Amino acid sequence: MPTDQSHRHFHFIGICGTAMGAVAAAMKDRGYTVTGSDQNVYPPMSDFLADKGISIIAGNSPDNIPEGVDLVVIGNAMSRGDVELEEVLDRKLGYTSLPELLKDEFLKGKRNIVATGTHGKTTTSSMVAHILKFNGHDPSHMIGGIPLDLGQGGKFTDSDFFVIEGDEYDTAFFDKRSKFIHYLPEVVIVNNIEFDHADIFKDIDDIKLSFKRMLNIVPRNGVVFINGDDLNAVEVAVGCPAPVVKVGLSSQCEHRLKD
Repeated sequence: MPTDQSHRHFHFIGICGTAMGAVAAAMKDRGYTVTGSDQNVYPPMSDFLADKGISIIAGNSPDNIPEGVDLVVIGNAMSRGDVELEEVLDRKLGYTSLPELLKDEFLKGKRNIVATGTHGKTTTSSMVAHILKFNGHDPSHMIGGIPLDLGQGGKFTDSDFFVIEGDEYDTAFFDKRSKFIHYLPEVVIVNNIEFDHADIFKDIDDIKLSFKRMLNIVPRNGVVFINGDDLNAVEVAVGCPAPVVKVGLSSQCEHRLKD
């Protein structure tokens, strides 16, 4: 839906990534001017964006950053030394990350359901979105795959509900917080926590700290569902301001899975 800011121009560096492309298309649908550049321009994403009327510049060059752009969305793969990123910094242009843009443009005011954990995020978020859709809610969703029953990984609707896959990986070269810290969670699902992403986390305690920080921003009228059989998940939920519900097989779980 166009807004009074619909004249603004957004440029996406790395626009052909699955999540970047989906959000760029949603911004175009809202009436914004949207362009993008990518070193890897190929179908089906290039066709999808072209069908939306989004101009894509192939390759990597400082000349790819348009004049008059209001905000540049910088993909997670970009790092210092990238010529387009350096052009943005040299010209002192405004820039943001994809998670921050999601928060500002799509997640504020929504009932955000964030599926997290080392494993099972895509499956869990797909299941939640399907359940809501089956019950007539037609939720927005951002999922790191293409769920069979949903047809696409990213969808933006007028529903109050937004289901999003919450990744603990870092946000951008300039923001080393986990992506899920930006998602304004009302409901959080923690499947499990194991050591992963050794390129950015030094040990399991470092990962657990990111999860604790995310749970610390869940509102009191929200809820956190954790795998009650996963010791790391149980540990990070200690002291959470929101209600915590344990789900699993063991007797300590409020909701138990049984034959």
